[in-house]
Amino acid sequence: MIDLSVVLPAEGEAALVAPLLPRLHAALAAAGCRAELLVVMPGAPASLVLPAGLPARLVAPPAAGYGHAVAAGFRAASGAWVLTLDADTADAPTIAVALWQQRHLADVVIGSRYVPGGEARMAWPRSAASRALNAVFGRGLSLGVRDLSSGLRLYRAAAVRALHDLPANLDVLPAILVQVYAEGWTVAEVPVRYAPGPGGQSHARAWRFAADYARTFWRLWKLRNSIECADYDARAHDSVIPLQRYWQRSRHRHVTELIAGEGPVLDVGCGSSRIIGALPPGSVAVDVLLRKLRYDRRFGKPRVQGSGFHLPFADASFPCVLCSQVIEHVPKESPILGELVRVLQPGGRLVLGTPDYANWEWVVTEWLYGKVAPGAYADEHIAHYTRAELIGRFEALGFRHEATRYILRGELILAFRKAGARDSGLGARA
Repeated sequence: MIDLSVVLPAEGEAALVAPLLPRLHAALAAAGCRAELLVVMPGAPASLVLPAGLPARLVAPPAAGYGHAVAAGFRAASGAWVLTLDADTADAPTIAVALWQQRHLADVVIGSRYVPGGEARMAWPRSAASRALNAVFGRGLSLGVRDLSSGLRLYRAAAVRALHDLPANLDVLPAILVQVYAEGWTVAEVPVRYAPGPGGQSHARAWRFAADYARTFWRLWKLRNSIECADYDARAHDSVIPLQRYWQRSRHRHVTELIAGEGPVLDVGCGSSRIIGALPPGSVAVDVLLRKLRYDRRFGKPRVQGSGFHLPFADASFPCVLCSQVIEHVPKESPILGELVRVLQPGGRLVLGTPDYANWEWVVTEWLYGKVAPGAYADEHIAHYTRAELIGRFEALGFRHEATRYILRGELILAFRKAGARDSGLGARA
């Protein structure tokens, strides 16, 4: 079994690869890592002879370009982890071992020149351009990464299998990170001391680097700020947009107050909201999207992938059920409301959040939001509820309406009490 696949994009660097491979293999073997070495370059150059006896092979990308080379390396890799290195990097074996030994930190570990302890020995014009572009893109794409242009990276193989539509050139580096974040994988940076090796040709010429990045920024920005991005809800909690930040924090406050003291909570359609981190012990977060649940690992709560149409829990499993900003996304005739009632214990509390379409404040807000962010949440609201409608519906089922909260008279948060005696055990029975 292969632990690590090392991908070496080596277009135009055949002379550097052959002497590097034995050193790289020996260093990783000494670290207890079973590695395969993949040299990626267009064609099969006669000038490159792979050293005999090493687990190394040539991989031909479909076309020239750094992005094509990286993508081809990912497809060819068979290891549980994938490491990308630049063939012209001085002391590449040491960096490879350092990244391998830090794999426990995250799903993607970046060898960073710009975190404390890191170093980049480059000519000052290239260094200045690199730092400036990293700062602009890191901030503009909300990546929280200082060296997103580093090609020295260790990936969990599962994190790169779903990558798609990767750019052909150097802009593949931020594109990979944006897709990784969108799928909920974790990212960490560790310091490395980088210097180009003797005779190496740097790929990161400032003008080409800037041109590639500028060309792809808008596409990456749209994906990064899409509702499909795994951390969309969590990021909104600290949004630079005051209204969005206020809305998310108000929702967090109202919901946590309404579930307080009710025992373990089943959070149906949890998304990536920070409410998950505030759920009491014994609670379970449920969502149909694996990427959201993958991101939610950081909250330390049990997570279950499942549909609100068919919740994978027995009847009367939870003393409190939360469903916030979900029911407006599914047809009214769907079974979701019945499922929320089914899994709630007698005497338990149901907390339900959805826009109130009886109030002009929400109607105007949604119309404005649809103009500013077409294709976002406003276009996904297919079931329009009102406060009176929901109260009437649940009172007909024997529920007692206990509380109403609003966010700017738009978002409605209701609390209901189910009829019957409350289960003193307050336990979840899956």
